[in-house]
This record gives sequence, structure tokens and C-alpha cells, in this order.
Amino acid sequence: MRFQYCFKFQWIQLLIVLIWVLGIQAQDLDRADHVLIPQSRVFAYTAEQQGAIRVYEVNADISLVESAAITTLTMRIENMTNARQEAELLLPVPAGAAVSGFAYDGPGPMTSAQVLPIEEAKRIYNGLVAQIRDPALAEFVGYNLIQTSVFPVEARARQQVVISYEHICPVQGNRVDYALARTESLQYQIPWTIKADIRSAQAISTVYSPSHVVYAYRVSDHEVSVMIEADARFTPGPFQMSYVVQADDVAASVLAYPDETGPGGYFLLLAGVPEVDTPPGESNSIQRELTLVIDKSGSMSGNKIVQARDAAMQVIEGLNPGEAFNVILYDSSLQMLSSEPLIKTAQTTLQAYDYISAVRAQGGTNLHGALELALAAEPAEAMLAIVLFLTDGLPTSGNTNEVDIRNLVTTGNPFERRVFTFGVGYDVNAQLLDALAEQSRARATFVLPDESVETKVAEVFGTLAGPVLADPHLSILDTQGQEAVGRTLDVLPTVLKDLFAGDRLVVLGRYLGGDELVFELSGNYLGQQRNFQFTFDPNQADLRNGFVPRLWASRKVAELIDQIQILGADPSLTENDPRVTELTTSIIALSTEFGIITEYTAFLALEGTELSNAAELLGQTAGNLAQGAGARSGSGSVSQSMNNAMQRSQDVLNRDSSYLNSSMERTRIVNAQQANDLTFFFKDGWWIDSRLADIQDQLEPDRTVVFGTDEFFDVGLSLALENRQGALAFAQDTVILVGETIVLIDVPEDIEETYEPEDPWELDSPGSGASGGRRGR
Repeated sequence: MRFQYCFKFQWIQLLIVLIWVLGIQAQDLDRADHVLIPQSRVFAYTAEQQGAIRVYEVNADISLVESAAITTLTMRIENMTNARQEAELLLPVPAGAAVSGFAYDGPGPMTSAQVLPIEEAKRIYNGLVAQIRDPALAEFVGYNLIQTSVFPVEARARQQVVISYEHICPVQGNRVDYALARTESLQYQIPWTIKADIRSAQAISTVYSPSHVVYAYRVSDHEVSVMIEADARFTPGPFQMSYVVQADDVAASVLAYPDETGPGGYFLLLAGVPEVDTPPGESNSIQRELTLVIDKSGSMSGNKIVQARDAAMQVIEGLNPGEAFNVILYDSSLQMLSSEPLIKTAQTTLQAYDYISAVRAQGGTNLHGALELALAAEPAEAMLAIVLFLTDGLPTSGNTNEVDIRNLVTTGNPFERRVFTFGVGYDVNAQLLDALAEQSRARATFVLPDESVETKVAEVFGTLAGPVLADPHLSILDTQGQEAVGRTLDVLPTVLKDLFAGDRLVVLGRYLGGDELVFELSGNYLGQQRNFQFTFDPNQADLRNGFVPRLWASRKVAELIDQIQILGADPSLTENDPRVTELTTSIIALSTEFGIITEYTAFLALEGTELSNAAELLGQTAGNLAQGAGARSGSGSVSQSMNNAMQRSQDVLNRDSSYLNSSMERTRIVNAQQANDLTFFFKDGWWIDSRLADIQDQLEPDRTVVFGTDEFFDVGLSLALENRQGALAFAQDTVILVGETIVLIDVPEDIEETYEPEDPWELDSPGSGASGGRRGR
């Protein structure tokens, strides 16, 4: 599907560079009709053989004990023809890997698998490229190879191949990193089920994957099972996973990516708090005081109010004995169960049930009054004060000024209550609910028309069990314990949320200089003020952590959009407002440099957009942002808030730049592509390095290098030294900045390919439409 043309020539170009550098000569090889590399695809020697065999499913089971990993791949293959087919399996594996198991349920004799020496692996890769001429073959060049002997696949039959290999994972301090090689290409649509079982002699603090959304189930303090979510089965790219062991009550580790411009770069602080099972009432526990604020205006009539009542009772029943609660009901007027918080007992629970059961929907929506009442009451002593605030509409009575309502959580919140907001349906001010939650260390949840209020409230409340670290604060110090002035920039999030049992904290930012830094995380840890320190050595920054700057940039864009959304409370806001102009300029710069595309900047990837026309880009982006900020209700408003909430806390790569459009449909971008740490935009038949975007319409290369020539090899070597060989990925002409030189890599027309998108969500595609094709020169 998308990007298949982008990756078509990526790895053959890299392979040619490496072969040229190493002086390896192509050799003709006598091979089976097909070669299987399940992390990528099935390769055939002739057009007639193409599609004869397919891989239709891969399961990866990973056993990780300390740093020793055993990876078992179960590959299911099918012969689509009426004749027996010959196939051979090549499996890219990390350096030092050894085969520990192999099985094949085919009808032929038992075959074997072996790890090839590096020179033999190079010879095989070279021979395959020479004979098959398929660039995807070279995607895993530089890896060791496991090879099996030829085996038959019977006509119209399905077979299963199982290979296990083991290797030692890199260890950095208290963190172990695992990686499973897989193709980067978005065209690879084979489902992968990936499951990992982690065991450690030290307690496991947290597990993190920057590449795929995963679920982690804690079997014990020393054993965790991890599985990618169902939607991630088709997510391409290597599967990356790290786990951090617990050296203290709060454990942390830092992953960093160096900046090419000098000492400094981008960092990701990964911290985890343990699962805590503290009996309620013990002195070292943080108990909760919960205030339920329920909208009972006329628009809540019918099933909404029934679900709201059920949700309220479910939450109260979920509190531990000894914790506190209260209930506020509001329409045009305000009603309160008790003038002070009630300690949960069987009797107070029954009182709440009777009170909530009598609720009927009627009247307007005095949102300001309800929130003011919830925030002003003095909480129970030594408890974490939490508000669950539910509404299905806009404020219609009392003080309806959005700014005044929003400011309540900062200026009218003396006890620093956390306000978890729930917007039911589309007739809510999503930006307001989002701001109330975000500014009070909580989060907003939106219940869409086809979703259950009761289920959504229960899901959020379930995550609030067992507060472990309340009021967390991050300080960045030098090695002498003094504030490290001028050493970090743009650390996000700026305000840390409370951490509950099993929570993970991911903080992203930029660092300057090469001296060590100390990250100090402080807060109320199980009822006591505690400080936890973690040392970061910038010399450990690694080019393999290319996900770090992209995740940081995504959060930074979200922060800037948030600021414009807040300005949208002023109905007179226009795109020409100097505040919008300043923020928009920064958003455009980040979007072009890092390829962070949102609903407001999606036009940057359209074929006709001139990236060098700063005034036009500014005007269109500012107009989109001002228009979006002015929409204070409706599905578009809700989708904007959901998109920005995802970006604000993003810690997993969004590989296809997807977002929800105003119709709540998933939309993906096609003409912007990331390669290593660079971003490219497809314009007028060229892939253009985003660092050259400001001169796009006057772009004149200093050099033109034809694919496959000696000059091409020179450029490839220069890029490889910068770990940017992925910039040779594209099956169309590419303009890239190499050092100080603008280089055009000319892909001959006879091997250039165009791409017609199959996905209706795609915005545009290289080579399609009247403006596609090769750029004149």
C-alpha cells in the first residue's frame, strides 16, 4: 500500500554502496525458485514464479531472561499453485545469534538451519540481488543470516516453519534493550503476533516499546508478559522493547540521540513505579478522596442519565474502605450529597445509592457553579483529592464565560484537586474540558455517541487505583547537585501527572553539552516525601535511538497547538493575530524538519504545495489553526482534542502520521516520508530533503549523481558514515543535502516506479494526478 514506491529501491542502493566499498564481486548462485525472508517478503527469480508462495502469518515468541533472549518465529506459508514449489529460508538475526531449534512440517526430508559466516552472508545477498534484482532483498544487509536448506512446498498446501535463535541483548545500566528485525515498508501487510515473556532476578520496574503499542501483564515482580495490541499486528518496522529493573522504589533510565550540530541532542527519560499492594489505612499509603460531579441537565435524559447513575455507583463501590467521597449534581442549580466528604462505609454507600437513584434529568447546565463547588470544599485530611466531572453539553446557565471556567482549576483550586473530565457526545466544549484536565494533572475522556458512559468512567477510575507518587516534580541538576542552568530545553511535559500503581513516566527534551546530568524525580511517594536520582551520561547517546527526536517533536507540536486552542476562547481570534503567527511559525518549522504532520498541516504533503513559499504556508496553517480553535463543539472539536491529547503524551511512533479527521475517521499521510533522522517531501517528481524546503522553487542541485555510478557510491558512503543511508530509499529522484552540497540522485526512468494509492484515506500520492511525474531539469 502506502510508501511501497518509497522503499522500492532503498536497500538495493545501500547494498550496492556496501558491496562497492567492500569490493565484493557478484557470483551466480544455484538456488531454489523462491527465497523467503519472512520479515520482508517472498522473492522469486522470474515473473512467472512471483506470487506462487506467500507467507500469510508470522508469530514471534520471545523469552528474555536477564539479557539472554530466545526468539522463536513460527512462519506459516502457502503454495498458491497446482505444482510443487521449491523454497529457501533466510532469516536476518543480530550479531552473535545462534540457532537453538528448527522444525518444518513439510513432506520432504528433515532440513537444518545454520548461521552463515558474515562473508558467506554477503556473498548470498550479492548473488540474490544480481539474479533477482529485487531491492527489498538488501534491507537487512549487515545482519547475520540463518539459512535453511531447500525444502518443497506441496501444491495448494500450507506448511509451517519454526526457527528459534538466541542472542545476548545490549545492557545499559539497569536497562535491557531487545530488537527484532522487520521491514520498514508500509506495503508489508503480513500480520505478526508478537509476544514476549521477561524474567529478571531483580524486580522489573517498567517495560516500554517505542515502536509498537503493547500490553504488559505483570505475573510477579520478577516476571512480565508483553503482547502487541491487535491493531499493531500490521505495524511495520523493527520491534523494539526495553525493560528497566528496579534499583530503588522508582527506577529510571535515559535513552538519548546525539545532535549532529555539536555536543547535545535529545533525551527520553523512562521511569516506572512499582505495583503496590498496601492495605488501606496504613500510614505509607496515599488514600483518595473522590468527588463525582454529574450533569443532570435536560440533554442527559434517557439512557445517558441511567448510565451516569450506574457509573457513579460503580465508582463509589470501587473505593477502598476508609477512602472518602462526595457527589455533586448540577443542572441550572447545584445539589450536594454532603457538606463535607464522607468516609466510605456500608452506611454511607447506601446513602449515596439512594441519593443517586433519585436523579432525574432536567434544566440547564451550570458548569461553572458545579466546578467551583467541587474545587472549593476542603478535602479529607492526607488524601489525594480527585474530581470526576461529567457533562454532555455547553454551559448554558450561571457564568458561561469559558476563560473564567478554565481559570477555576488554577486560581480557584486551593487544594489542587485533579479534575478528570468526561465529555459525552459531540455537543461539548472539548477544548475547555481538555484544558481543565490538563492544567490540573488529570486527563480528558470523550464518550462518543456509540460508546457507553458507564464503561468509559469505569476504565478511567480503574487506572486511578493505588496512588504511588503524587505531586511529582522533575529537577535537572549537575553532578554537584546544583541546578543545571542552560543544559536542557523544551522538557515535556512541563507538569507531571500523578503516577499510580504500575504507571510509566516518559519525559522528552533536548540537552546541551557533553557533561553528565542528574535527573531528580521528587514527590509524595506512598505518603512520604522522597527524592529519586538518575545519572545521564551524554556519551551514551546512540544513533539507533532515532525515535527519540521524533517523539519529542510530536509533543512539542502538541504543546504549541494547545496554546492556540486556548486562544480560541476569544471569538474574535483571527489568523492574523501576532500570537497565532508566532506559534504557527514554530509549528511549520517542526512539521517540515521532523515530518510531524497534523490535521492543520496535512496540506504540506500535497503535491502542489510549495514548501519554500513561507508566506503561503504561514497563512494557510494559521487559518487552519484559527478555524480549528474557534470550533468549540461538534465532532471536529472532539477529534482535535483527541488528536492533541495523543500527541501530547506520545511515546510510541506514529509511523504513518495518522490522525482523526472531523468525521472521526482515521486519516494517513502519503507524501511525507521519514528516513533515518531526515524527512523528505514529494514535490514535482522529486523527493526533497526537508532541510532544503525553504528553497524548493529555486532548487538547483550542485551535483547530479546517477544511481549505480561511482559517484553514487561516493555519496552513499558519505551518507552511511552519517547513518543516513536510508535517504537512498526512494524509487524516484531524490534531492538531499550531503555536507554542504545539494545532490540530486537521479534514478533512471527504466527503473523508476509510480504508486497508485489503494487507501481512500490517503491525501495524495507521488506520480498520481496531473502534477505527478518527473520534474523537468
